[in-house]
Formats: sequence, C-alpha cells, structure tokens
Amino acid sequence: ENTLTLALKASQMALENAGWTAADIDLVIVATTTPNLTFPAVAAQLQAELGMERGAAFDIQAVCSGFIYALSTAENYMRMGKANKVLVVGAESLSRVINFEDRTTAVLFGDGAGALLLENVEGAEEGLLGVEIYSDGRYCDMLRTTGGIGSSGGLGVIEMNGREVFKQATRTLAQLVTDMLEKYKLNEKQIDWLVPHQANKRIIEATAKHLSMDMDKVVLTVDRHANTSAASIPLALSESIANGSIKRGEMLLLEAFGGGFTWGAALLKY
Repeated sequence: ENTLTLALKASQMALENAGWTAADIDLVIVATTTPNLTFPAVAAQLQAELGMERGAAFDIQAVCSGFIYALSTAENYMRMGKANKVLVVGAESLSRVINFEDRTTAVLFGDGAGALLLENVEGAEEGLLGVEIYSDGRYCDMLRTTGGIGSSGGLGVIEMNGREVFKQATRTLAQLVTDMLEKYKLNEKQIDWLVPHQANKRIIEATAKHLSMDMDKVVLTVDRHANTSAASIPLALSESIANGSIKRGEMLLLEAFGGGFTWGAALLKY
C-alpha cells in the first residue's frame, strides 16, 4: 500500500456510496504531505486510476490541515462556477517519514485515506456552509521533517516539539472555534458533532470543553487510527456516518491544526 493506493480505495468507496462514476467528476484535489513521487501529483495519478479523461487534478500540502485547505479550495472553485462535482481526498503514508527509534513521534502517526464528494446544488440547505484557513510560518521548526528535495538525507523523518505544539494547538483551536461560531452566527448548542483532526486526545478534549460539548458528541478515532494527518478528518467522518452516529440534518464542525503552523475549520450540514 502507498498514498495512491489508499487514495484510490477511499475514492472508489465514496463514488459507490454516492452512486456516481468517475466521469461525473470535474475536479480532483488530494491533500497529502507524503506523495508517492515528487511529481506528478497523487491527484493526477488518481485521476488516471479512476479512468477520468477530463477535468483537473492537483495536490495540496498543508500537512494535518490539508483536508480543510482542500475543502476551502473546492468551495472556491464551486462558488465561482468552475466545478460542479469535486472529489476531495486526504491521503497519507506517514510510515515513510517516521524514525522508529524516536518514541516521541513513532507511536503517534499512521497511514490512511478518506474521500468526500461535493456537488453544487442550487438552493441546497445541507452541505458545506463555510471554510476558514490560516497559517503562521514563524513556527515551522516546531513540527517538521528533516529532509526533502535537495536534501542528502532524502525525505527525512518527523521531528516535533510536542510541548510547544500542544500549547499552540489548544490555544489556537479554542480561538478558531469561537471565531467560526461568531462568523456564521451559530452558538455551541447548534453544533451536533465535532469532527476534529485526530492528533491528540487531550487537544481534542480541550476543544470540546471550549465548545461545552460532551465527548460523546466528539468523533474520536486517534486511539485506533493514530494521527493520519490530512486523512484523519475524512476517515473520522466516514466511520461515523457508516456506523450511524452522524445522521442527516446534523451540523458538523470540522477542525484541524498542523505543521506550518497551519489550521482551519469547516462547517458542514450533513
């Protein structure tokens, strides 16, 4: 398995669930920080594997916030009338960049993929209500890999200042959810489910507490999936819809924080 094969399986499942074919899709966006190749993009390879012969395909790299960034990009394409049906995928094979001798990071990360299909439907009450994304590059060194293109060390491995990441994530996400509720004129009681990036249970609990949400209304998969970076939100969303936890008409708040630092949130009415 690799990032492409994981993305392909997730995409095929999403298409089957929606009753679509690959020919219906106008745009493919893959959020990943672990592509199979430097180029072409995973999205272009995925497009070929799905049998698509039209549209556009590209990758987005915002590490753990990648899926939210991809949703934001898809939303803008759709609002501008540039795409009608979009496949958004989060896919990672983080095992390629783990130092298994470093127990502060090796136990945290995993591989996986999840996919979401979006359709522009005039007057629809459900769907993607809004997305906000942010970054602050001053914190680049707090969570990074040690290599990359041009590096003698190849891809390198993940390095993290866990204490600083935790501090910044809890503070930033608390402000983020407050800002989202204010901007979209909602209150905490109107959020039925929190679907967070699955980085750390303590960070997730802190965000839920800020929203005055019980943990039984928070999707938690990190104990089984680990931190799958850009894949964690769509994986969590997929599992919760499949097992019947999330139901039609419910309001979901998706949020993520990751290397860069990057962060963002999306409001989704299922």
